[in-house]
Amino acid sequence: MTKPVAAPSRDARAKRPGHVLHVSATLALDSGVELAPYTIAYQTYGKLNADKSNAILVCHALTGDQYVAEPHPITGKPGWWDTLAGPGKVLDTDRYFLIGVNVLGGCMGSTGPADIDPKTGKPWGLSFPVITIADMVRAQKQLIDHLGIEQLFCVTGGSMGGMQVLQWAAAYPERVFSAVPIATAARHSAQNIAFHEVGRQAIMADPEWCGGAYQQQNRNPARGLAVARMAAHITYLSEAALHRKFGRNLQNREALTFGFDADFQVENYLRHQGITFVERFDANSYLYITRACDYFDLAAEHGGALANAFRGAATRFCVISFTSDWLYPTRESREIVHALNAAAANVSFVEVATDKGHDAFLLDEPEFFATLRGFLDGCAQHRGLPGA
Repeated sequence: MTKPVAAPSRDARAKRPGHVLHVSATLALDSGVELAPYTIAYQTYGKLNADKSNAILVCHALTGDQYVAEPHPITGKPGWWDTLAGPGKVLDTDRYFLIGVNVLGGCMGSTGPADIDPKTGKPWGLSFPVITIADMVRAQKQLIDHLGIEQLFCVTGGSMGGMQVLQWAAAYPERVFSAVPIATAARHSAQNIAFHEVGRQAIMADPEWCGGAYQQQNRNPARGLAVARMAAHITYLSEAALHRKFGRNLQNREALTFGFDADFQVENYLRHQGITFVERFDANSYLYITRACDYFDLAAEHGGALANAFRGAATRFCVISFTSDWLYPTRESREIVHALNAAAANVSFVEVATDKGHDAFLLDEPEFFATLRGFLDGCAQHRGLPGA
């Protein structure tokens, strides 16, 4: 399915365009490890206004990165939220200052397992400390402090990005004026942990993984990572979307081959998703970031009651879900809304009707766009931003 390829070298990753903040201060991780030094890679779009009140932190999903609204430096594809972010769009860069940050543990410039451990001079690999969503947010806060932004106008993101939004609102409520968690949950379900474990086992079963030390041997578990991506990608779609796009249509043939090539279009599609993914992502980063999602349980951090995470917060919330999302179904968004209501928070909630599945937040969904635009306009008016 995929041919063996060498893992991207550190020098190759260092040539990727963008901003990098080098932090010498120690970051205390949930695991008890103290990480220092570390780097945070980020991109910005638009202009920060004089009083620094128009900044929107855009948090990326599991396999996203900081390239929100520009071509990706490796794949050349449009930014992952190009449908939503840019001049005149919902996340209007003529009006707002957008900040996209590669999460801690990632592989696009922020410190992760592919980077060099300063103590050994070798890639971290599996000696990199296990990180959590809260750790990712602590690192992001260092960047926001560095930029001199006292309060973010908004923090938004979908899927794992939505988890970061919730963590921001819970940990630093005074720093978040508004929050838009999209297609997400306050804790990872057993089903989602199970899917992640399948992906991790696919990577670790690849002989090229070498116990996580593949970089030192100039090898790369591309086959295992591709299978992990294929399995995960199925969860991002819906049955209706798969049927509409592919049905049982054959791939460039008129009859079954009675073999194990990609007879069906859907098979070819998944193989393509796997092959292209390994070009831009690190296998160990996939292990670490999926584990961070699995560990996320915001209620557990607040005495088992989710409402406690938001008590006293003045943040304005808009929670958005999608009817056909079975990865993070609407009931999980409703749990967040109920907790916010119990905490007497300012919250609105919209369930968008669509058959596009979990990935709907990345696609052209007019009702979703209108909801987010309306909420941001209302917050801008309340905040007194120019153009409101």
